[in-house]
Amino acid sequence: MIKILISISLFLLPVSSINVSDNVACSSKDSDYSVEHEFLAWSQELLAEINEDELEIQVFRLALKGYLKLDGENKIEKPGIISIIDFSKSSNKERLFIVDIESKKLLFKELVAHGTKTGVEFAKYFSNTRYSNQSSLGFYVTGRTYSGKNGFSLKLHGKENAFNSKAFERGIVVHGASYVSDKFIKKNGRLGRSFGCPAVPSDKNNTIINTIKNGTCFFIYYPDEKYLSHSYLID
Repeated sequence: MIKILISISLFLLPVSSINVSDNVACSSKDSDYSVEHEFLAWSQELLAEINEDELEIQVFRLALKGYLKLDGENKIEKPGIISIIDFSKSSNKERLFIVDIESKKLLFKELVAHGTKTGVEFAKYFSNTRYSNQSSLGFYVTGRTYSGKNGFSLKLHGKENAFNSKAFERGIVVHGASYVSDKFIKKNGRLGRSFGCPAVPSDKNNTIINTIKNGTCFFIYYPDEKYLSHSYLID
């Protein structure tokens, strides 16, 4: 496993950041194809062992790519755990997946809210702008916990300049909310919405936060053409 991860990480890092001898053709097409094929096979096997049909393979692979790049840049302080939000799914569905790629286990599968201006039942619009009340796409690294107006909460540090770099100053955090529940869905026909935070069920909030706090990878996905074509972490 370690050998595979090192090999894949080298493939995902920029060539300029890798020191190689003249005798090693790291940038050869054959080498690139071999490592890419290894990554595809490894990610397929990993997802099969996690055994979660609702987590799409293409989303999982993007999350792994970003995770490996961030880890290669020494930005992941607590490796192994990846939180994945798939905002292409209805908010009435469980679309937060927290996986441990070392133990190959799904730790959580939960409801999660998007911003009030991001959409109603389905997410559509995203922003990195303060006071937009929209969710922000891309990769984050979790920070410290604190107790605020929404109770026990977790700070998020956006790692993509054009998409989520203002998350911290916007106060985009993980917190619990009563409107993130099946009860709210049954009463209103959809999940409740936040001011841009990925709010989670209040009865699971503490456990989720304590699992992913202090330096884990956190990825918010949506098939947005601009994001998919401009994110350096999944390029």
